[in-house]
Amino acid sequence: MTEHRPHSALMAFGKRHDYLPGAGRDIFLPGYDLMARLLGMNKVYEALIAQADLADAHRVLEIGCGTGNVSTRAKRAHPTVEVVGADPDPLALRRAQRKARGLTGISFGRAYAQKLPYADGEFDRVLSSMMLHHLPDDAKPDAAAEIFRVLRPGGSLHLVDVGGDMSARDGLAARRMMRSHHVAGNLGDAIPRLLRTAGFDCSEVASHRQRFTGRLTYYRATRPA
Repeated sequence: MTEHRPHSALMAFGKRHDYLPGAGRDIFLPGYDLMARLLGMNKVYEALIAQADLADAHRVLEIGCGTGNVSTRAKRAHPTVEVVGADPDPLALRRAQRKARGLTGISFGRAYAQKLPYADGEFDRVLSSMMLHHLPDDAKPDAAAEIFRVLRPGGSLHLVDVGGDMSARDGLAARRMMRSHHVAGNLGDAIPRLLRTAGFDCSEVASHRQRFTGRLTYYRATRPA
């Protein structure tokens, strides 16, 4: 998500945003973490962090960090890594910063995935949880290119989102999600194609039916050494 010209403008109860808030609307943000727990997202966050294979001294960027659930979990599980959380939503970032009180080596800043304010090759890992479907389709190639740029050669992106090989057989939630314009661009092989076009070696790590979102799929995308 970026600080340059917005790709879209979205209303959130009277406030115009150039991003989609994590809870959909600002007024729902106080209930976001409770909703995530009820949706079973804590296990998803833990699985994503485990797939990232974090090691001592790694620099880790989470894009679309929201209220910091993944970033703070990664830091607590791996105290020696340095974690940076980026999100365009200042209200969510304030909540993330409160969660990180008392932790060292973790910071949060306002940034958009399409234009990341970080140096080339600055990070060993990039994490993305339930963020990609928030981006307009025309912004996704820029975001993939930026992730590729800020990863060091040999570094990897670890991404989980709604989509993949989701079908009507995955239940009512899947049928509803497949009609959403936010999710349509994630279906089938769209995410691997997006990341390979940006230069990544990409593979699907896991996929499972999820009661409330239809299907969640995890990907690993490595910047070639």
